[in-house]
Amino acid sequence: MSGDRSALERRLLVLAPVGKDATLVETMLRKGGAVACIACQDLDCVSLELERGAAALLVAEEALPRDGRLAEMIQRQPPWSDLPVLVLTRPGADSSTVARALSTLGNVTLLERPVRVTALASAVHSALRARERQYQTRAHLQEREQADRRKDEFLATLAHELRNPLAPIRNSLSLLRLSGASEPPRQVWEMMDRQVEHIVRLVDDLMEVSRITRGKIELRRSILDLADVIGAAVETSRPLIEAAHHQLNIALPPERLYVDADSMRLAQVFSNLLNNAVRYTDPGGRIGIAAQRDDGNAVITVSDTGIGIAPEALPQVFDMFVQGHARDSRAQSGLGIGLTLVRSLVAMHGGSVRARSAGPGRGSEFVVRLPLARPDAPRVPASAHDLPKRISGLPRVMVVDDNHDAADSLAAVLKMLGAEVRVTHDGQAALDALDAFRPVAVFLDLGMPGMDGYQTARQIRSRDGARALTLIALTGWGQDSDRRQTEAAGFNQHLVKPADVATLQAVLASLA
Repeated sequence: MSGDRSALERRLLVLAPVGKDATLVETMLRKGGAVACIACQDLDCVSLELERGAAALLVAEEALPRDGRLAEMIQRQPPWSDLPVLVLTRPGADSSTVARALSTLGNVTLLERPVRVTALASAVHSALRARERQYQTRAHLQEREQADRRKDEFLATLAHELRNPLAPIRNSLSLLRLSGASEPPRQVWEMMDRQVEHIVRLVDDLMEVSRITRGKIELRRSILDLADVIGAAVETSRPLIEAAHHQLNIALPPERLYVDADSMRLAQVFSNLLNNAVRYTDPGGRIGIAAQRDDGNAVITVSDTGIGIAPEALPQVFDMFVQGHARDSRAQSGLGIGLTLVRSLVAMHGGSVRARSAGPGRGSEFVVRLPLARPDAPRVPASAHDLPKRISGLPRVMVVDDNHDAADSLAAVLKMLGAEVRVTHDGQAALDALDAFRPVAVFLDLGMPGMDGYQTARQIRSRDGARALTLIALTGWGQDSDRRQTEAAGFNQHLVKPADVATLQAVLASLA
């Protein structure tokens, strides 16, 4: 259909009902099949063909209407369009009809008869080239319009997703404030922790897509048992599966399937697919994950009994910010980037992923193919490092952040982990307290007004005896360029806000 439309839009319409002009023009321009001409006998025909699509209009002077109808047709063009109009005039002085055409028809070129074939062909081809540039402008405007629409939909979805976890956090804080409780009940802080983790995951997913798109992610490969990876993914998704009361079926072969992969990234692939299945399956449905060997590949299938995928939507399900059921309430949960991550991460592992569905209401399947590792390849087992909740023998640390809530809450966590903490809220105050408090490490916010974190770090490093001091950057920026910048400023470590307890434990353990 698009090809037919393109052919229609490259036609020359010829309105020359008197004499032999139309026939002559058509004969001259059709030599070699260079220009497709359509002869129109009246304005009604011109109007119809303009609606279908045309590149230019060639009209004889005596065929120009005196009632302004042709001008009205041309004025109805969309903003991007400036239809070229070629007028074959009578020889001699300009007539009032030609003058009116010049003033009302816009993009007009006059060709005085008798006109040479080469002059006519040149004028027509110039008009067609000008029209082609207009089509390029239209395509650009349409792309921008589509991009703007997808951007607006994404921002609306992002706002929705961020408000969802923020609402219960605010409600819980209000409940604690009204109840006057000195300590929050366990279920309250567990809920708040889940919702904050959800916000962090949203932001992390956005950054993951950006980093993968720019080729900034490196896989930490080792030889893994695929069953272990699938087990980790299932455990990650299990709370969602159980909350929806779904039946989960896991089918693994008796033989071990080994893959050369990044365990965390591969688990992320299957967890995203399971979460997607949960989202688009009504409560009480069935979800399955199965693995099998196919020659030199492992084939993993994640299936569900959910709402399915329309055939026309299948090619786009892995595209950025695309959600196949945008009007379904379930599509509003998530940013539409989970499947984009899946495709990118699987491709980085040398595999492929495809979606299958028998249609709306008939469930869906996502099939991942990964190359198997050699059976004799050395296997590097993953090890878990469980840090203690409280680390003894910690030295003094300082927290510097102009956001009082952020500084005080971080200090509270560090104290509970065993550190002695001093809080300051600007760079100069930190410098003033440095000699008296004598910390071994400083958690330093970067975006402070006045003396920012970079300047404060340089001031600290310039002091005698500060070379052994550990400087830890606290920031919302986590790109590689940001890490290089903090390293150049003298920081030892770079933590992205909000840092989780495990990360803080690891930092403190290295200081103990």
